[in-house]
Amino acid sequence: MTPLVLIPGMMCDARMWGGLAAQLAPRPVGHYVPTNADTMAALAADLLRHAPPRFALAGLSMGGILAMEVVRQAPERVDRLALLDTNPCAEAPEVQAKRQAQINRALSGRLAEVVKTEMKPNYLAPGPDKRAILDLCLDMALRLGPDTFARQSRALRDRPDQQATLAAYDGPALVLMGVQDRLCPLARHQLMHRLLKHSRLSLIAGAAHLPPLENPIDTYADLIRWLED
Repeated sequence: MTPLVLIPGMMCDARMWGGLAAQLAPRPVGHYVPTNADTMAALAADLLRHAPPRFALAGLSMGGILAMEVVRQAPERVDRLALLDTNPCAEAPEVQAKRQAQINRALSGRLAEVVKTEMKPNYLAPGPDKRAILDLCLDMALRLGPDTFARQSRALRDRPDQQATLAAYDGPALVLMGVQDRLCPLARHQLMHRLLKHSRLSLIAGAAHLPPLENPIDTYADLIRWLED
C-alpha cells in the first residue's frame, strides 16, 4: 500500500487534515509541516530526505505549492498528486509587496493580529463550525510561531511558477477546491486541471479554503477515490 505524505497550508499543522489519517488506516500516512527553511527548494529537499522512496503526495494551499516543487525535484518518487486550494503561479507583485510588513508585524509580537485580521477572514465559508475552525487556525498559527511565519512568507513570496512542472507530470492527479475559496479561485484550479494530463477536478460544496475541516465527508471521499484509482 503506497504511503501518503500530507502537507498542510500556511501556519497550519497536521490538525488541518482533521481525521483523514484515521479514515485511511491501515495506509501509512506522514505529515510534513514546512517550518525549517525559507525557500520552496530547500523545503522540498528536506521533505524528500525524510519521505519514503515512493509515495502519494497531497498538499493544500502553501502545501500544494510545496508539493509542486517536490514533483519538480523528484517526479519519479511521487506516485500520485493531489493539489487542494492552491496556485501553480509565482506570487503576484501586489501580494509580494505586502509580505515584509506582515513579517515585521509578526516578528514584533503581533502574529495573532496578522492571523486574525489578514488571514483568517479569507479562509472559510459560512457554516455552524466556522468559529471553532477559526479558533483552531489561530491555535495552529500561534503554536508554529512568528519565526515560522517569516520563513513561510519568504518561501511563498519567492516561489517559482510551476506550470511546466505540472505539464510534465504523468501520474494520477486530483485538483480539489472549496467552491467558495476566495484565496485560490476556480480559474487557477481549472488551469492545473488542464496542465495535469491525468487529473480530475473536484469542487467541494459548503467549503472555502479549508475543505478538510469545512466539509470533511466529501473531501475525504474524493481523496480516498484518488488514492484508489
